[in-house]
Amino acid sequence: TELSQAVVDAGAVPLLVLCIQEPEIALKRIAASTLSDISKHSPELAQTVVDAGAIAHLAQMILNPDAKLKRQVLSALSQIAKHSVDLAELVVEAEIFPVVLTCLKDSDEYVKKNGATLIREIAKHTPELSQLIVNAGGVAAVIDCIGSCRGTVRLPGIMMLGYVAAHSENLSMAVIVSKGIPPLCACLIEEPEDHIKAAAAWALGQVGRHTPEHARAVAVANVLPTLLAMYMDTRSSEDLQMKATLKSILQKCTYLPALEPLLHDAPPNIMKHIVGQFSKVLPHDSKARRLFVTTGGLKKVQEIKAEAGSLLQEYINTINNCYPEEIVR
Repeated sequence: TELSQAVVDAGAVPLLVLCIQEPEIALKRIAASTLSDISKHSPELAQTVVDAGAIAHLAQMILNPDAKLKRQVLSALSQIAKHSVDLAELVVEAEIFPVVLTCLKDSDEYVKKNGATLIREIAKHTPELSQLIVNAGGVAAVIDCIGSCRGTVRLPGIMMLGYVAAHSENLSMAVIVSKGIPPLCACLIEEPEDHIKAAAAWALGQVGRHTPEHARAVAVANVLPTLLAMYMDTRSSEDLQMKATLKSILQKCTYLPALEPLLHDAPPNIMKHIVGQFSKVLPHDSKARRLFVTTGGLKKVQEIKAEAGSLLQEYINTINNCYPEEIVR
């Protein structure tokens, strides 16, 4: 930061902004890269770059045919937008949407990744900025991008969907309606790296945590057994993320067919959330009560060893009270 500040204090920023306007492509690249490195440290340093008029010139180069330049331009805009709502809004006001979405289809992996990162850094700030991205077709474009690439290129897009979904029920529904759940599930299953799996799990949790309808959309994609298996896989370094995601979806999920398979495998700390959902639904749903007997769910609940007076025991009692004594025995 101190070195960047020294560069700024020496009056370099306006000169760098002049350099990005030069015809020489190598000069443009290095100047954009330097502006990115200055902007990343603090809102104040990013502001000096903005005050020198950099955003408009950077935004004009989003469609430049040179991939290496585009990487740096997208990176610089990301490093400006990430700091605050105000800075993100200034980047958006340079009319980067919908042009920036073309970068998600670029043949260069880093252009894709940096494009998705820029969209993520804008989406994370407010529901309004996320809504603007949805309206521009940004969520659908990011979903396509995640579906078509592999590895760490997917990461910023995964996180972007999580940030959008986290803001509100409606924005989460936009991710669901744009068919965002299947590619997130694919990332969870296909990607070998734990941190990518964890990001996909987190994003699915943000999508599913709002209402029973949201939770059902995630549950019918058969995500819950996968999350449970990953949570129970002791090698996974991201088990806390899996647990948090499972909990946030389970606490809203009233779609019992997706919950029932979990009764056979879940450890006690997850079991209480699953049984808790059955105890909420069964008292009010006679069809579900009948099914719960025929599928063997009720029998399974009888086999659960719960501590007397525990929340789990309370849930089991609530379920048992829905049935005549001779069935429960």
